[in-house]
Amino acid sequence: MRLRTRLTERFDIEHPIISAPLGMIAGGRLAAAVSNAGGLGLIGGGYGDGGWLEREFSAAGNAKIGCGFITWSLAQRRGLLDQVLARRPAAVMLSFGPVADFAAQIRQSGVPVICQVQSMAHARVAVGAGAEVIVAQGGEAGGHSGSRSTFTLVSEVADYLAKTAPDTLLVAAGGVADGRALAAALMLGADGVLIGSRLVASSEALTPHGFHDAIIAADGDATVKTSVIDLVRNYHWPDEFSGRALRNGFVTRWQGDENALTEPSINASENQRYWEAFTSGDADNAGVFMGEAVGLIHDVRPAADIIEQMVAQAHGRLSHAGQFALPG
Repeated sequence: MRLRTRLTERFDIEHPIISAPLGMIAGGRLAAAVSNAGGLGLIGGGYGDGGWLEREFSAAGNAKIGCGFITWSLAQRRGLLDQVLARRPAAVMLSFGPVADFAAQIRQSGVPVICQVQSMAHARVAVGAGAEVIVAQGGEAGGHSGSRSTFTLVSEVADYLAKTAPDTLLVAAGGVADGRALAAALMLGADGVLIGSRLVASSEALTPHGFHDAIIAADGDATVKTSVIDLVRNYHWPDEFSGRALRNGFVTRWQGDENALTEPSINASENQRYWEAFTSGDADNAGVFMGEAVGLIHDVRPAADIIEQMVAQAHGRLSHAGQFALPG
């Protein structure tokens, strides 16, 4: 079963689905699994580790995959882009910072540029930078995002692109965890979707195993926008972006007491505790980035199964959409 869109045609893929380049979670096995299942898999470039990128690209084998970068972090390690472009990726995705210089370099190399945006202002910049694909990300998304909602942002970007850059593709992100959301995104004018949280709970993701039970047990009310996970890790994000994560023991302890985490002595001890908890899969004492779609996640499955079920459900919903259109 297939859904044919401009995204599937442009990238020669079977399904209009891209996997989010989740930092420390989206490695080579997940990216390859998504691409081999008919989507486009992206490795998460994260905060910049050349050795990790080499290992994960190797883990992907010969699969047709791409890579995503946190742009403000990439600016501090520009050589990573050269490293990835040498791999001839299927695409490079840029998010959360200035894109023009990087986009020009990527385009010059012949690799498609995907820009993730969180506002109309970002969308205009991305078009100006020559992005071939714009990912409109709503604040429902797990991890870092802005304040706009997916439903309205996708629609507004779709109208903007139709008038100013009709050849630019549009992908919806934020709250996409099943076929209903995929069908809705296509109806809003998107050419496909970017999936993050649902694939965190996939067999191939690098998710610490202890996180799985917490994800499956949570509903959409269990997430919160917070900066404490970045503060304890000493990642200095721009103020306009905060991270959505599960409201757990760690987040509850420090939410509202953010300044304390910046004190050197406290930060040093809490940073060590944090990474020990993350490495051991302690979901109550580490950051579990997860979107509001967590309430739609009920199991951990191979990425191929997740994609197959999503496409089948979307196909069914779209096939029956005509029942709502009454004559007269």
